Amino acid sequence: MKARSLAFAFCAFGACALAQDNHWYRRFISTYHAPRVPPIDFNNSPRLESLIRAGILYLSLHDAIALAIENNLDVEFERLELPIADTDILRAKGGGFLRGISLLTAEAPLGIGGPAAPVLNAVSPTGAPPVPTFTPNLTTFVPAITPESLANGAVVTSLGVLPAIATTLSGIDITGAAALSLGPPIPQFDPLLTVSQTWQHQTIPQLNAVNSGTGTFIANSATTTPGYAQGFSSGALLTAGFTSFREHNNATNYILNPFNTSTLSATVVQPLLRGFGPAVNRRFIQIARNNLETTGLLFREQLIATVYGTVRLYEDLVSLGEDVKVKEETLALAERLYEDNRSQVEHGTLAPVELTRAQASVAAAQENLAYSRGYFDQQELVLKTFVTRRGTADPAVRSAHIETTTPLDIPALEPVRPAEDYVVEALHKRPELGEARQQIENSHIALRGSRNELLPELDLVASGQNASLTGQPNPFAAPGTLTPVPGTIGGFGTNLAQIFGGRYSTYSIGVQLSLPLRNRIARADVARDEIEIRQWDVRRQQIENQIRLEVEAEVVALTQARAALDAAIEARRLQEQSLRIELEKYAVGLSTTFLVIQYENFVAQARSTEVSARNVYMKARAALERATGTIVEDHGIRVQEALRGRLSH
Repeated sequence: MKARSLAFAFCAFGACALAQDNHWYRRFISTYHAPRVPPIDFNNSPRLESLIRAGILYLSLHDAIALAIENNLDVEFERLELPIADTDILRAKGGGFLRGISLLTAEAPLGIGGPAAPVLNAVSPTGAPPVPTFTPNLTTFVPAITPESLANGAVVTSLGVLPAIATTLSGIDITGAAALSLGPPIPQFDPLLTVSQTWQHQTIPQLNAVNSGTGTFIANSATTTPGYAQGFSSGALLTAGFTSFREHNNATNYILNPFNTSTLSATVVQPLLRGFGPAVNRRFIQIARNNLETTGLLFREQLIATVYGTVRLYEDLVSLGEDVKVKEETLALAERLYEDNRSQVEHGTLAPVELTRAQASVAAAQENLAYSRGYFDQQELVLKTFVTRRGTADPAVRSAHIETTTPLDIPALEPVRPAEDYVVEALHKRPELGEARQQIENSHIALRGSRNELLPELDLVASGQNASLTGQPNPFAAPGTLTPVPGTIGGFGTNLAQIFGGRYSTYSIGVQLSLPLRNRIARADVARDEIEIRQWDVRRQQIENQIRLEVEAEVVALTQARAALDAAIEARRLQEQSLRIELEKYAVGLSTTFLVIQYENFVAQARSTEVSARNVYMKARAALERATGTIVEDHGIRVQEALRGRLSH
């Protein structure tokens, strides 16, 4: 009946706590619930829908960048690394080992690329660009830039294009964080409460009646044992326990029956050498916090790669669109010449062979236009897939055609800054150097633990215990034969009073020494951690050297791209002037169809070369912004908004 009443009271208390929204109760039960992790939403951001009108995706460069940051899955993947790093901090605060973070970032796909600049004496179209591929987390290689290639107009698209960085730390081969030695064990900082309850019935035959005073000993007992354990930053481990034992039996020689006996004990083990101090025992918490900062740097690095990739893909698409217009104008010129020649052939003022030449020119222009339109359509697919979550699996994305609204604006004057200024800016803003510094700091923290592991184990052990005994006079004893000890008559309350009063106490203090005679594991860990720190110093210098190379090469590439663009503009102007002169000569019979077609081809090639040079210049400028680490701010991106996945503008 008592147990039923107790259960009813407990249920009533729980219902009352829930009804009153008791915060401590909810915090207590939340410890045993898995944290909620929301699923990934593969729907595109609302921005995309707002940009599609009548099946046309009107896309500016800024909108393309915003869509990529909001929808690109590489950015979303890196965005999830931050809560992963948070879980490692939580784990370390509880006294657990770290599970680590990934140091990989992904590059944008290469795409089709911009229109290649044709050699000016070639009439046939250039070869087809490579088919676009999507290879995240793999390093992309491009041919090395040589003086010979820079002198050849046919490879002007190579200007300003260094090998793309697909892993973190400026292309250095990184597969993960430094392998940390375990060092001395970390105390379990999360407290642990244990409770056990045992009921027992005994029936034991007795060989003699001296101890119990009866031939068959019959007893019913209950044992309750709650315990508590917790580790601390000093390395100390506290264990405490309380044991309550109650028994009712048929013995006649027991002074008290029924009786309660209880003990309250506590033990503290404090390391004095190995495992001593917060610097050693909180090292994984420090490393986990450093890793959280590293994930922030990695996210910024992914933003840089994504913004640069978007700029490159968008400007290639704009250039391919302009090249389509050039090919359409060339086709229109060829068709007009064909119509003029046909009219003259019909009137007998021109040989029929000239009509065949004009018709061949029309066919060549149609072939070139077909190539250009195909390249544009392929690049459009690449860009749409890059800035959306499901690519062309979304019907609205699949059916939409991109209309670019940001032209390739070229400044009239190029700002002149020394290359060293760009290098200093890059060394300050490139996240890869910050990541390397964090890894070096983590290695030093791990070394602190492995060095501590070299020390012998010397522990201070202190324990204390209070005991009690209470009960009622034995009703089975003969009257006047057994006299209870004063102060022992009573129930559970008297039992607790004895324990906390310290009437029956036992205390001890001592030291424990464990002295390894070889200690080879710890010595090996220290040596490895020291070597890994040297490795990270080498990598940090590699990164700095690589950043210097990238920045200085991009400065040279931008200068060359500007010079090539100016030359291409002048060449196009002169070729158009030459065509006008040749057309005037043709109109008065001083030229031939062959020469006119040749000059038309020269003009088409010059215009395509200018389009290509503009594209190369814009990409060289974006590559310099990436190399200096300023491309995110240069395009007005706020990192905190990018982390949330929604940009305000």
